[in-house]
Amino acid sequence: MRYSDARDSVLTVFEGIGSYGLFFRDTIRWMFRPPFDAKNVIIQMLEIGYKSIPVTSVTLFFTGMVMAFQIGRAMDSLMSGSSIFIGSAVTISMFRELCPVITGLLLAGRVGSSIAAEIGTMKVTEQIDALRTLAAEPVQYLSVPRFIACLVMTPVLTLITDVTGVLGGAFISFMSLGITLDKYVDNILNYTDLADLTTGLVKSVFFGMEIAIISCYQGFHTSGGAEGVGKATIQAVVKSSMAILISDYFLTYLIRFFE
Repeated sequence: MRYSDARDSVLTVFEGIGSYGLFFRDTIRWMFRPPFDAKNVIIQMLEIGYKSIPVTSVTLFFTGMVMAFQIGRAMDSLMSGSSIFIGSAVTISMFRELCPVITGLLLAGRVGSSIAAEIGTMKVTEQIDALRTLAAEPVQYLSVPRFIACLVMTPVLTLITDVTGVLGGAFISFMSLGITLDKYVDNILNYTDLADLTTGLVKSVFFGMEIAIISCYQGFHTSGGAEGVGKATIQAVVKSSMAILISDYFLTYLIRFFE
């Protein structure tokens, strides 16, 4: 690759990041300007949060089961009886990493694609231009409610999946490893603390913002009719998922640094 091609690629990446940053700035700016559409925010919370509970809860319940089964067997193979500590092992891994990340990825697929498709369809059918002719700011009307909903509901969903994931681990610990519920809970209380829970919740806040901003941005920049809507939807899911996984590393590092 020639130097000029590499330079252009790097510039394109930074231009893209800058465009998302500007869109994020506009969303934050319009979020604090009247009028405040509380009804639309509540509708988006129900769509993003409430309707995502089944898929996230079931997924993380079985993830907790798999974690308990795999880790418990591995612990017993290394030292007989050490699977008694499976409660804290599952809880820490679920609270700090698996629940916020998997919940974020599921929302990127379910919610991110929906947001991009909905706004993208409005863009190619010139409904967004119609909003401007009616003196309505599209960012305030479309992006802000979805941003607030993702910002609030992603941590809420993460908290719910924390519980379901730990319950999944408790179920398989009792069924396959013979660990009673009281021993499972005692181990959690003895070896986990509030920082394990808050770490995942802090991450989920950033994941929710990333999903909302990337998906809305892709919708607003859709072009090319139905084909363009499909491309915008794919880009929203892919870029949101990549942003979640990349930011997870840096957030983990920063949180560990300040603990």
